[in-house]
Amino acid sequence: MTGPTRAEYCVIACAEAWRYDGEVLASPMGLIPSIGARLARLTFAPDLLLTDGEALLVRPDGTPEGWLPYREHLAWVTGGRRHVMMGASQIDRFGNQNISCIGDWEHPKRQLLGVRGAPVNTLNNPTSYWIPRHSRRVFVERVDMVCGVGYDRAAGARYHRIPRVVSDLGVFDFATPDHSMRLASLHPGVTVDQVGEATGFELTVPDKVPATREPTDEELRLIREVVDPAGTRAREVAA
Repeated sequence: MTGPTRAEYCVIACAEAWRYDGEVLASPMGLIPSIGARLARLTFAPDLLLTDGEALLVRPDGTPEGWLPYREHLAWVTGGRRHVMMGASQIDRFGNQNISCIGDWEHPKRQLLGVRGAPVNTLNNPTSYWIPRHSRRVFVERVDMVCGVGYDRAAGARYHRIPRVVSDLGVFDFATPDHSMRLASLHPGVTVDQVGEATGFELTVPDKVPATREPTDEELRLIREVVDPAGTRAREVAA
């Protein structure tokens, strides 16, 4: 078996977001987070609940497992029983996320998805982020519009928590006294300097930064043969 690719390290890093969550609803948004959630369910998080995004709970192979009516879904969302992994067009040092516009919101340079459910997600259940292209355009000093709420704006919201941010360069968390972003691990082949150059604000960097954990042989087999045999993960992270 060949060694792990960068995309597979990203899958592992995303999967780890749901470790120890127990019986919560996973809502991965994006290809690699979806592969990660399914891998977590098949391995270390057997109680994790997966959804088709509409009205069904599903198994890792997509077959129906149960019914999740929309009103029940909303009860889970607002009661802290869901862990969503969203994307971010911009994210800042405190985890404020923007997916709405670039520039002044009254006269934006570019219109994006819109705020959508980001405020409800971030204030009412744990929210992690997946960013496939780590750059200063995404990791910014100040987001142009707050959609997902960061630690400096959460005002003690009961279920607000940002467990991790995963990019194609590494893993980040907010385990600092002021809840500003910290470099938690580096994907193999990536240096601290590379991350710093690609980040538009000063990260907290420990004296020793660990490597993102290696996938086990069984996890690699599941990724390659069961969860993503078509290799679609390379569309998001080619390295």
